[in-house]
Amino acid sequence: MSDFLRKHIENIVRLSDEEYEEILGFFQFRKYRKRQFLIQENQMVDELFIVKSGLLKCGMIDNSGKEQILQFATEDWWISDYTAFYKHHPARLAVDCIEDSEVYAITFEDMNEVCRRIPKAEHFFRVKSNLGYCALQDRVLALMTKAAKERYEDFIHQYSEWGNRIPKQLIASYLGVSRETLSRLYSS
Repeated sequence: MSDFLRKHIENIVRLSDEEYEEILGFFQFRKYRKRQFLIQENQMVDELFIVKSGLLKCGMIDNSGKEQILQFATEDWWISDYTAFYKHHPARLAVDCIEDSEVYAITFEDMNEVCRRIPKAEHFFRVKSNLGYCALQDRVLALMTKAAKERYEDFIHQYSEWGNRIPKQLIASYLGVSRETLSRLYSS
């Protein structure tokens, strides 16, 4: 196994070799194919995923049959239906692969156990959760206050290194615009 997970955690907390080995034991490494689901709507969710490689999306199909994208996740990002995970509710969101992907998964129970055993892990998960909350808040504010062109420019700036890996119709859904509007923004 590579030291991807260790590097990811040590961006926030330093670990001894023993601590890392114990933490590693709580994660499961998995591979998924393009278009394969990690989570489907209405299923119970007991895992969070950190992306080692690949590209995933989290979203839902609305009442009109249109896909609504809440989040993309690529290398070093976390993804799940967080409400379903933390509140033990059926998923409202689906998570699936845009590309073949490799992830590390941790269950709710294992996350709590590793935090109980290794206080540094609790700090790590708290920081990751807080950063995720901040990103979601920024996204909601952008949808509420920015014009489509500004949201598109922000997307290109924030995700310049991997935005071209995402099909245009998914970017349009994420930005809350039609495919036609995205084409106009893209060409301007």
